[in-house]
Amino acid sequence: MARGPQHPARVTMASLFSGRVLIRNNSDQDELDTEAEVSRRLENRLVLLFFGAGACPQCQAFMPILKDFFVRLTDEFYVLRAAQLALVYVSQDPTEEQQDLFLKDMPKKWLFLPFEDDLRRDLGRQFSVERLPAVVVLKPDGDVLTRDGADEIQRLGTACFANWQEAAEVLDRNFLLPEDLEDQEPRSLTECLRRRKYRVEKAARGGRDPGGGGGEEGEAGGLF
Repeated sequence: MARGPQHPARVTMASLFSGRVLIRNNSDQDELDTEAEVSRRLENRLVLLFFGAGACPQCQAFMPILKDFFVRLTDEFYVLRAAQLALVYVSQDPTEEQQDLFLKDMPKKWLFLPFEDDLRRDLGRQFSVERLPAVVVLKPDGDVLTRDGADEIQRLGTACFANWQEAAEVLDRNFLLPEDLEDQEPRSLTECLRRRKYRVEKAARGGRDPGGGGGEEGEAGGLF
């Protein structure tokens, strides 16, 4: 019997951390140790992979900027509803004590990998991280939106989140009625320009390379 066309399995953000534990940066350091828990935290969100280290002077200078960026988008003191944004700290600290110290004053909604998890290094190679700090912005399906997140956050502040959200076509479920979720009309006059900007940048860099190619940071392995 002839079979219908076979479709590839849907890639999810949780698959990037499949079989791994993510830890919440709260006082209890709650562990997300199942794919379902990770999915709930990351699905339909832009995910920032923040590569940094407490002993890095540039990271120390960037840390309050990134913290303010994240808080202004996710803290109900500043916004009515938290933005569809998640951040995973990919520590490059040489010791667990330094990692803990670096995270001590960071937002409780941040996630991080256990210090003993080798994925901290593997992600650096996968995404061609050559210098710190680095912020890799991922779409909900795991594709790279930009590897220049740290630079954009410093230059544009919270305004860059709207650019990323439109370029990634993330559905803002907080503000759309159920019947509007299938509406594919652009949500602003600048959406097409923003999507084209990131498409051009992606093409110039050779697109996503699961092995870590592309990006201004140069060839993979510079730090790892």
